[in-house]
Amino acid sequence: MSRRILITLLLLLGATLLPETVFAQGMPIVNVVTGKGGVTSYSLTLQLLGLMTVLTLLPSMLLMMTSFVRIIIVFSILRQALGTGQTPPNQVLAGLALFLTLFIMQPVMTDVYQNAILPYMNSGLPFEEALAAAEAPIRGFMLAQTREEDIAMFMEISRAKGELTGPESVPFTTLVPAFMTSELKSAFTIGFLIYIPFVVIDLIVSSVLMSMGMMMLSPMMISMPFKLMLFVLVDGWSMLMGSLASSFAMP
Repeated sequence: MSRRILITLLLLLGATLLPETVFAQGMPIVNVVTGKGGVTSYSLTLQLLGLMTVLTLLPSMLLMMTSFVRIIIVFSILRQALGTGQTPPNQVLAGLALFLTLFIMQPVMTDVYQNAILPYMNSGLPFEEALAAAEAPIRGFMLAQTREEDIAMFMEISRAKGELTGPESVPFTTLVPAFMTSELKSAFTIGFLIYIPFVVIDLIVSSVLMSMGMMMLSPMMISMPFKLMLFVLVDGWSMLMGSLASSFAMP
């Protein structure tokens, strides 16, 4: 299932960003030109350069349209609150966020794969209809997580003419930045709530050290074991991942 989701993501963004003619006809990779004196030169096509550019930007585009942003920011804030420095390392946090994102996005990507990618590849579904079928579940996911005030702000900035008649009338170019803004707000809100109990522990440890006259001893060094103990006793990782996954529940 994870392999199917990855294939769906790659094909969806490739179909969205590359022109239809690339899929309708063969794309020559290298042009061979024979000049005077039998000298042969090779040149890459602009379509190939465009494809390479899309593949370079593909990871960022995928991550910004999924739940990855909220998850990785919450994990980073948690690490700062624990005061563990680079533990867990960035690779571990990114891996956790990526696989949790695949778990959360599985229904959406399965819908895209079954209703858009497979009909387009096997049944000859027209490109425009396949693109519309692929956009619908992703649009529904982002709309469910996006605040109305963020959409209104970007609509005002873009000076879009006419009033919105419904969620389906929001331009995709407006929905994506509004979704990213809402995700940042949600991530920092969750991070703030996570930070509070660890700040309380720091304050208690600092007060105890001050009362004992141990002002030269770093409170962070003493409070970190207590914060780790608290996090382990309450089964923090399971609670955090479960809460993050449930925060993306579709209405």
